[in-house]
Amino acid sequence: MTNDGPTYAPPPSSADRLSARELLALVLGRDAVQAPGVADGGPWPAGGTLLPPPLQLFVLSFLMLFVELALIRWSGALVIFLSYFSNFVLLGSFLGIGIGFLRARSRVNLFPWSPVALALLILFVRAFPVEVIRSGHQLLFFGSGTFHASGPPPWVTLPVVFLAVAAVMATIGEGVARTFVRFRPLDAYRLDIAGSIAGIAAFSLLSFLDAKPVVWALIVALVMLLLFGRRVGLLQVTAVVALVMLLWSESLSSTDIWSPYYRISYTKAGDQYAVNVNGIPHQNIIPARKLQLVYSLPYQHAPGNPLNNVLIVGAGTGDDVANALLKGAKHIDAVEIDPELYQLGKRLNPDHPYQNPRVSVHINDGRAFLERTHTKYDMILFALPDSLTLVAGQSSLRLESYLFTLQAMEAAKAHLNPGDGLFAMYNYYRTTWLRDRLADTLEVAYGHAPCADNEGFSLSMLSITVNPSVMHCSTIWPRPANVVPPATDDHPFVYLDGNSIPSLYLITLGLILLASIVLVRTVSGPYRRMSGYLDLFFMGAAFLLLETKNIVQFALLFGTTWFVNALVTAGVLVSVFAAVEVSRHVVFRRPALLYAALLAALIVAWAVPPSSLLSLSPLPRFVLAVIIAFAPIFLANMVFAQRFRDTADSGTAFGANLLGAMVGGILEYASLVVGYRWLLVFVAVLYGLAFLTGYRHLRIAGPIAARTPQPAAQSRSSTTSP
Repeated sequence: MTNDGPTYAPPPSSADRLSARELLALVLGRDAVQAPGVADGGPWPAGGTLLPPPLQLFVLSFLMLFVELALIRWSGALVIFLSYFSNFVLLGSFLGIGIGFLRARSRVNLFPWSPVALALLILFVRAFPVEVIRSGHQLLFFGSGTFHASGPPPWVTLPVVFLAVAAVMATIGEGVARTFVRFRPLDAYRLDIAGSIAGIAAFSLLSFLDAKPVVWALIVALVMLLLFGRRVGLLQVTAVVALVMLLWSESLSSTDIWSPYYRISYTKAGDQYAVNVNGIPHQNIIPARKLQLVYSLPYQHAPGNPLNNVLIVGAGTGDDVANALLKGAKHIDAVEIDPELYQLGKRLNPDHPYQNPRVSVHINDGRAFLERTHTKYDMILFALPDSLTLVAGQSSLRLESYLFTLQAMEAAKAHLNPGDGLFAMYNYYRTTWLRDRLADTLEVAYGHAPCADNEGFSLSMLSITVNPSVMHCSTIWPRPANVVPPATDDHPFVYLDGNSIPSLYLITLGLILLASIVLVRTVSGPYRRMSGYLDLFFMGAAFLLLETKNIVQFALLFGTTWFVNALVTAGVLVSVFAAVEVSRHVVFRRPALLYAALLAALIVAWAVPPSSLLSLSPLPRFVLAVIIAFAPIFLANMVFAQRFRDTADSGTAFGANLLGAMVGGILEYASLVVGYRWLLVFVAVLYGLAFLTGYRHLRIAGPIAARTPQPAAQSRSSTTSP
């Protein structure tokens, strides 16, 4: 008897059925999702990665810092808002890494998602770049002037980028954290710092070589595949390939030049070139005979000037240098901070000014050059030195900030010949108050009002001489009723109208804090987990401010170049490493004494402002600057290391410290109100709070050799909301 109806196959047995866990493991890699109760042994359980645990932690830390630096550098080049708010990428990084460390013992492992999150972030920025739309006029995006941009508005772009960066760094940070907790706290911290130093060194080398982002992507891809090893999954391989291809296509499809500061692009129109940096119209390469009249005004205002020695700061692609040669300058010191802009001008400028034997080129920061040279000049020109970018991810300082302070104008005056030396500065001062502020700065420095000449599109020239009798101009600057006081070396925010935090910053920072509070609670569990590490939270906030203060201090003393910034950041990490090494072998029986020594070092740093060292020759200036700047950093990390060595849960403790650093990044904006010197007071207050909240831990410590690594299954975190 046959059955002509439909037949049904028996359900598969449990041995034949592919479970959801197995399917996810196939896509993400084996053991990406751990069974409850399985001890976690790093980003992958034992036997997954090809690296031994110490090297694994070193490489993971290298990856974490390398990706952070690359995101700050690359995202700022494609989204103009981040050229001025790159601190937001840093804050997102600290938030993400902190969340990753708080999840160090969670059941679901997010590290396998790191290449996916990174590829999606790059895809978003590539799909929605934010660049200035050129309107056809000679326009430079300068200061806070209005402009028209492509892409989403800032209230869309900034939150998306912030959250995406936090997601990327959370997945990588969790990979670091899962390995971190396998070691004694100070041993783990030591490996983490060593890997971070290697990350800075590698990225600095690539900056020196002007490597394109595809090179960064290849390094990240290779390191990720090395870390995944035999546990690599299909989705990870796909994401890594997509990551490389996205940045490879960007490199192949454009003529972009990547300098240590900018993404530079240029277009030709007849015998002229328009040069953009980070998507912003920046300068034009124009034959000297076609330059606007305003460029010739300094030479007309001082007709008897012999022009034996001329200094041009902000030489760029060479237009101002070519014009000075045309006017008869016998020798020119051309100072330009960006080596690629200089090379572009050397190659494309039709007047070939940089090939002229009368020109000496100096790739340096303008203020630093003024502090080091002993030459007297007949004319000094500040030729549109607007950098359009910040010094570093954790600072509100722009590259040219120290060029426009009162002390900088006094330094320029000191290098002018006393008889007929002339100083001039010109730019597209898009607001009247900014031009008036700079004119007032010149009047205070020289003792009399400068000449003020205006040409279309807000282009203005301010010129002044040591001897007023040799100046010939028709328009003396008329002082208005209200003028913003001159910027100073301690408060070098020349584009800030008064000592205040702009409302856009306040709103954005408030939203960042709110998002951070919600994300940490939702993703990482109750805040009470961190209650025992409140002192480490305050230490993190204080240390970020201390690091920012030192980066800014060395920018004033030795220049705002990328190289100085990289050396200072590396020096900070070396100081941290030294403090960890000492703490691994030496136990301070009375840790409170370290707080007292730290307070004393902060008082010394307050008593000796950086500007007081500018009069010293380079060697003693360097020695004293290192002692004053790095003594507090070393002592601060001795305080941290002595406390961190006894933590019961190093992942949660380090996560609390990183979240504190994020709050410190927000507090850095207080410098817009009080100046950088007062950040030392904030640092002292925060370390005082750390002392008070961690007082119960200030006891006689036992020998560290007696400590053993904490069990891997101890103190698992909950990732569910109450």
